[in-house]
Amino acid sequence: MELIRRPEEIARLIREAQTIALCSHVNPDGDTVGSVLALKLGLERLGKQVSVFCQDKIPGTLGMLPGAGEFRRESDQRFDLLLCVDVSDKSRMGDCQQLLMQAERTAQIDHHGTNPCYMQVNSVDEDAPATGLLIKEQLDALDVTIDREIAMCLYAAISTDTGNFAFKSTNAEAFSVMSQLMDCGLPLDEMNRVLFRQRQKPHVCLLARALSSMRFHSDDSITTMQLTHQDFLDCQALPEHADAIVNYGVDIPGVRMALLARENDDGSIKMALRAVAPARVDEIARGFGGGGHAQASGCTVELPMAQAVEEVLNAMQNTLS
Repeated sequence: MELIRRPEEIARLIREAQTIALCSHVNPDGDTVGSVLALKLGLERLGKQVSVFCQDKIPGTLGMLPGAGEFRRESDQRFDLLLCVDVSDKSRMGDCQQLLMQAERTAQIDHHGTNPCYMQVNSVDEDAPATGLLIKEQLDALDVTIDREIAMCLYAAISTDTGNFAFKSTNAEAFSVMSQLMDCGLPLDEMNRVLFRQRQKPHVCLLARALSSMRFHSDDSITTMQLTHQDFLDCQALPEHADAIVNYGVDIPGVRMALLARENDDGSIKMALRAVAPARVDEIARGFGGGGHAQASGCTVELPMAQAVEEVLNAMQNTLS
């Protein structure tokens, strides 16, 4: 199925629905949380009954967003519409896949090029640097006025998925929308500090351990780092505290790809992959059941740490060669 924006078709489904479930992806980030909450606020302005869902805990840095404490993992309710937001495939719904059986209609809004268009209606644009931009367009299609609270959520979504407007994917649309958000009274300095400059102690502790594990491969063109379950226990850290650590491996001059392997509670290994264009890691992630963007992807491998790192590293080396 063609990846294309369908805001008017999604708007029709929303107008016809009264009870709506919005779903974020597992291990939620700023784009999925900010996008869901912005859409929730907008739909509530239209008189809709909206519930928000996510399998995992919302990162503490996003706790400032209006409605961040309202996410649930499950519900017995039936919904007129289930709308997944920034969820690149059905498996990324995690335990919230049960909602598929509780909804009359299903749809999604996303920006991942690996999206298989798994819903009845799919509004997907891989050229959009953040799903938050698609949500802004969706709210416009619904004639929802953007206020300060919605602007905060959209800023969190767009800024985090563009690397604070620094990634290659950042385009003119992102800056145009940002200008509109500033006109709504966005508290830019406060939010920027929390999202991009503030560092919690568990994150700093994990960073130290990850950097001490860094290894260079293939004439220093690839870096790998590892974090064990014990590292998280020792640092009193949550998975969210490992966010962005992989970037330290790819920001070294001469490095083309980076891998951060972290051990989950169940022993599986979560892989964060990064690349410097034109190198890309999305196909590598897909080969291990994951996905994402060309230069930022992830997957989960059901192998012991050493073997998991070896297999993904081999795939990275084969890709570069």
